[in-house]
Amino acid sequence: MISRWPITPSMKSFKILMFILSMLLFPLMAIADWLREDATIMGTAINVELWHENSVQGWALIQEVMDEMQRIDALMSTYKPDSELSRVNAGAAAGPVTVSKELLALIKHALEFSDITHGAFDITYASAGQHYDYRKGRRPDSNQLAEVLPAINYHHVRLDPVNSTVQFLQPGVRIDLGGIAKGYAVDRSIVMLLSAGVRNALVSAGGDTRVIGRHWGHPWKVGIRDPRNRDGIVSMIPLEDAAISTSGDYERFFEQNGVRYHHILNPGTGVSPREVHSTSIIGSNATDTDALSTSVFVMGVEKGLKLVNSLPETEAIIIDDRGRMHYSDGLARVAQ
Repeated sequence: MISRWPITPSMKSFKILMFILSMLLFPLMAIADWLREDATIMGTAINVELWHENSVQGWALIQEVMDEMQRIDALMSTYKPDSELSRVNAGAAAGPVTVSKELLALIKHALEFSDITHGAFDITYASAGQHYDYRKGRRPDSNQLAEVLPAINYHHVRLDPVNSTVQFLQPGVRIDLGGIAKGYAVDRSIVMLLSAGVRNALVSAGGDTRVIGRHWGHPWKVGIRDPRNRDGIVSMIPLEDAAISTSGDYERFFEQNGVRYHHILNPGTGVSPREVHSTSIIGSNATDTDALSTSVFVMGVEKGLKLVNSLPETEAIIIDDRGRMHYSDGLARVAQ
């Protein structure tokens, strides 16, 4: 037999009071949710989106990602005179400059891409790049280029892993990690989130994006922008546990006499290549896709696709100067 206690008026009042208190406290409770935040760091748009069972902890992790982006910017920016990379550019031609193991490792990785791409990716492009001002529409003339071109050669960069130093073997050498540092920052952020137990997230820095898990139960979808229409998307790419990087001639540029001068420079000439409008690389991590998107842009359609097709778990979408789309072998088979 089940015994039922009668509900007295005082008990009713207590239950009503508890219900009111629970409603008042509900907004303060940490509940599972999708969280998103945008910021401008490293001179580009940063976006973090993730799912977390505890929203308070999720927001704290997003802030950790933003802090990490700020830290890497302070370490590797060429626009900050007190950054470690700026200190290298200021003194490495005079002798070895001691750097952190982190910066040394990323420079070493960048030089490995120089070997893989036969110099299409070359962080010493900045020896000429420093003479471009895309906001003011300024570029070096032929005499200036002739003067700085001898400094563009990744073999001029000597690393000493034992003493953790960087040295330039020729005067006038300057390096810029803009073609790999944002991807590296994205990867660092994803590793932090994974270590904290996050299993569904997206982190992007400009054209570099990496995702883990899924979004609302479906693959993440990353759009490839129409190079000649700011609001246009030419393709939506479904991704899970992958990275995608896009390099385009529309990010920083100016036009003179019908010619577009953009921030991606051919290390061999010191000027902007024009066979390609944009290159998107899909791979396992953003550090590599970042470097490869720049490399393939410089190499052009034929050589770029040949390189991508030789690399495992790597795909490419190239939009040429006529707006035609070219696919690596793996994507071409899917498209058929």
